[in-house]
Amino acid sequence: MNRFVLNETSYHGSGAIKAVPEEIKNRGFKKAFVASDPDLVKFGVSAKVTDLLDAEGIEYFLYSDIKANPTIENVQSGVKAFRECGADCIVAIGGGSSMDTAKAIGIIIANPEFEDVRSLEGVAPTKKPCVPIIAVPTTAGTAAEVTINYVITDVERKRKFVCVDVHDIPVVAVVDPDMMNSMPAGLTAATGMDALTHAIEGYITKGAWELSDMFHIKAIEVIANSLRGAVKNTREGREGMALGQYIAGMGFSNVGLGVDHSMAHTLSAYYDTPHGKACAILLPTVMAYNAEYTGTKYRDIAAAMGVEGVESMTQEEYRAAAVEAVRKLAEDVGIPTTLKGIVKEEDIPALAESAYADACRPGNPRETSVEDIIGLYKSLL
Repeated sequence: MNRFVLNETSYHGSGAIKAVPEEIKNRGFKKAFVASDPDLVKFGVSAKVTDLLDAEGIEYFLYSDIKANPTIENVQSGVKAFRECGADCIVAIGGGSSMDTAKAIGIIIANPEFEDVRSLEGVAPTKKPCVPIIAVPTTAGTAAEVTINYVITDVERKRKFVCVDVHDIPVVAVVDPDMMNSMPAGLTAATGMDALTHAIEGYITKGAWELSDMFHIKAIEVIANSLRGAVKNTREGREGMALGQYIAGMGFSNVGLGVDHSMAHTLSAYYDTPHGKACAILLPTVMAYNAEYTGTKYRDIAAAMGVEGVESMTQEEYRAAAVEAVRKLAEDVGIPTTLKGIVKEEDIPALAESAYADACRPGNPRETSVEDIIGLYKSLL
């Protein structure tokens, strides 16, 4: 039996944020807890939504104690703030950091026995749906607005932990490409490659099946056609990436990922490396590592990436072509090719142990050892 979980409702396209106050009113909510990161507040991005709430007379409390890699402390202070402000719903505005923080806060408010936060790791036995979340992404990458996953950093233990819970999915996703226009080129590239990693890992993960495959292969195609334009801030590129990353999220949320994400989570926990950048640097190398364990799927990936003549290629050729197409896209949008300057070689054994313990690793199509992961990290220095 396969399970598929998606949002109750989603809105897409330019101007979609106008649906936020309408959804709050129609669902009978009285006060919103707006979770957004401090930079989005500082540069007026969050205000695009809160101005709409003001215009409709909807009361809200703005919470912005959120780091790029949200911590246990961010969540716990958010839980305290939510209880004190008297809100009955959450509006999450931002990238993965805002969404993940909002999910953890919402889960703990509904399930206070998990207030330590660490006990949410993995598939926690929560009993109640989280506080209703309306999610408004400002990046085209994490797809946290449509997933049942969130990631929290344990600073004390130098690790990130993945939480998987059907109770945390936002009830409403509002995917408005106009909310993404302010992303600088580097962030657009990194988050876009994160979305591509979701689609590719989701397509080859052990849990993949026909329904998820449909989403992932389309996401690869849309992202491959849109990311270069999005980095140049073209309207078509932004719109394509807003859609492509969401489609990828619809798939991978339900079937899992692989060792690329496990290794990237560890880099963020140790060095505060932006998640999308870490995924992007790793992706071509991890794809090459997994190639022999993917059947004919790299032929589909190569074709979706725009490679011509795939049908006449040998298996070895189309696998190499898929990896090269991903490598070329990463290069074109300015992604570094190595982990030099990020990873300290003496840390690699500990990094590999942490990555091996990560919740995404078991979904990898190739059985992976700590030694294999050490080799992958070293190959990128």
